[in-house]
Amino acid sequence: MKRIKKIIYTMIALFIGTIALIVIGGFLFLHFSPEFGGKASEEQRLAYSKSDHFKKGKFVNYGDINMDLSGRDMLKAIGGMLKTIPHSVPDQNIETLKIDSLDIIEYGPKTRLVWFGHSTFLLQISNKIILVDPMLGTVPAPHPMLGTKRFSDELPIAIEKIPFIDAVFFTHDHYDHLDYGSVQKLKNKVKTFYTPLGVGAHLEAWGVAKENIVELDWWEEVSFEELTFRCTPAQHFSGRGISDRAQTLWSSWIIQSPTENLFFSGDSGYAPHFKEIGERYGPFDLALLECGQYNELWPTVHMFPEQTAMAGVDVNAKMIMPIHWGAFKLSHHTWTDPVERVSRKARELGIGIITPRIGEQIELDSMVISEPNWWQQ
Repeated sequence: MKRIKKIIYTMIALFIGTIALIVIGGFLFLHFSPEFGGKASEEQRLAYSKSDHFKKGKFVNYGDINMDLSGRDMLKAIGGMLKTIPHSVPDQNIETLKIDSLDIIEYGPKTRLVWFGHSTFLLQISNKIILVDPMLGTVPAPHPMLGTKRFSDELPIAIEKIPFIDAVFFTHDHYDHLDYGSVQKLKNKVKTFYTPLGVGAHLEAWGVAKENIVELDWWEEVSFEELTFRCTPAQHFSGRGISDRAQTLWSSWIIQSPTENLFFSGDSGYAPHFKEIGERYGPFDLALLECGQYNELWPTVHMFPEQTAMAGVDVNAKMIMPIHWGAFKLSHHTWTDPVERVSRKARELGIGIITPRIGEQIELDSMVISEPNWWQQ
């Protein structure tokens, strides 16, 4: 009997010890891992308070739209992510088309883009090299065990081989858009980083020089030689840790040359800001629009595919390209549902749509793609 009690006490002690180690490890990780980024100084926060979108110490959406999930909906969301969902990831590795550094360096003055999957793309415009939301890591999470792996084993080009970059844009600080490992590998070959308010604090914490960071509020713009960069609204939220929700701003971006006008939605629910952007700055030759990771539990945070096509009409785009899909599982739908549904709605609305393969080189003066329905193969 004594032996049985001893075994039970030992098991209880081991259980308590294991829980304690997990709690301590979690605490240390949350407080000391560089993945979580930095925090704005009091001086910076004072400057943010002048923004129309900063209230009571937090950034807010138009109309103060509530982004919070109820406790019940949170449990549903977690349960959905833990549940096996048929076809939520591809049956096999998605092969990517390749581009090399010499091709990037020697490319001429025409505008072209290369999609890396999800919301990352490389843009060459007016002889400039630009990266938008360069999440080039394997898992969109602060630790590999906390997320799902990228659908493709390889990127169109290894991050180390990307040549000098004139500008990098970030839309917000979520892990599937702002990646610590990618910034570490890119930071010494980027001229200027452009972010919405507050996101620069993360970059500074990761070793990017302050003078190489430009933070903008919604509707602000800057010139970059013959290019114009405009920071425009989105309906979303931000945060990388437990206590930093809405401490940085989220945005969409406009990149305009003397001859072309591009819109990049970032992450956003469907809302009136799209029409306002279109009225102010449209028409757009191409609008790269979020289309993926939607759910009825968070309808204000991400657009459903039909809304993506409607947003293209609202911003007055000649052509749309669905992004935020094809790389990661961050919701409960099948991995091809976004592109299939948005393609149908685009045809219904009579708006052009382009769906290139990951790594395919798209020239904006033709926008010809090799395999329009490549995901079906």
